[in-house]
Amino acid sequence: MSLIAGSYEKFIWGFKLKPLKHDQQTLILTPLFSYPSHISPITTAAASGPVAASGSADDTIHVYDIPSAASLGSLHDHSASITALSFYTPPSLSFPRNLISAAADGSVCIFDADPFVHLKTVSAHKKGVNDLTIHPSGKLALSVGRDECLAMLNLVRGRRSFFCRLGKEASLVKFDIDGDKFFMVTECTIGIHQSEDAKLVTELECSKRVLCAAPGENGVLFTGGEDRNVTAWDTNSGKIAYCIEGAHSARVKGIVVLNRNDGGGGGGDDPYLLASASSDGVIRVWDVRMAVKEKPNPLAETNTRSRLTCLAGSSLKSLKRPEMGKIVPKEEHDTAMEGSQD
Repeated sequence: MSLIAGSYEKFIWGFKLKPLKHDQQTLILTPLFSYPSHISPITTAAASGPVAASGSADDTIHVYDIPSAASLGSLHDHSASITALSFYTPPSLSFPRNLISAAADGSVCIFDADPFVHLKTVSAHKKGVNDLTIHPSGKLALSVGRDECLAMLNLVRGRRSFFCRLGKEASLVKFDIDGDKFFMVTECTIGIHQSEDAKLVTELECSKRVLCAAPGENGVLFTGGEDRNVTAWDTNSGKIAYCIEGAHSARVKGIVVLNRNDGGGGGGDDPYLLASASSDGVIRVWDVRMAVKEKPNPLAETNTRSRLTCLAGSSLKSLKRPEMGKIVPKEEHDTAMEGSQD
């Protein structure tokens, strides 16, 4: 399992989570790479299988091959700061099929991921996009923006299919693992909605602003933010399942649910491992089963000594990993989106 972190100092950090040779129960975070990949602060990161991507205020997306710690090149299809990145990986594959990116000008770009080719740019919002999430089917995505609106994107046809005003600005949006529900975060409030009709089911109230969220198994939603805790919400009952209080000594900026065989769609051998990153540069890995009983100690920890802004995680399936190619100039390819999905 690998973790990718971006920082305000323009560095991208890569770590591999593995057990010690003499003690299989003890995990360590081994550095894979770290270098200044952008010319401006890194704002977002995503990872799936053997590939990762980072977006920056320099308007570019950089793509990496995790196992070889090599850069695959950069994408320059946005003309504003990159605000969100997400890979879509079908459950049957170990390599992502698409990369979806969003920017501060309200645009969303759809890329083919093998090779990385720009397919379509969609005008999703009138102002900047704050976050986006891809449905497990890979056919649609949701985005929220600074225009206080929610947009639904048809990823097969490459167009916006739904748009509505929320009356308040949402900072985060996430589908649950099954895609039956989605979560929207506004300051300290988490709204739980049905995916079928966007109906609000219930709202969760946090003590302080939520800065990151990640869905887990069995309807659990993990959140972190200015309270410096990692909180697990039972979205079925609308109550806190458990909380790692004081998980960090600074704001929690990223949370990743780690699975050995995630394939992009959840599930796996280790559904109890969780990674979190804070703005003071610390990354920690937790066994959330221990948090139910008492405050756990981190299974692994590292300090990048930088101001971290985002965190992404990936499970590697090296036996089925295809050969990864460099990014191909878009003028060499047809930009038609039709047929890019199942």
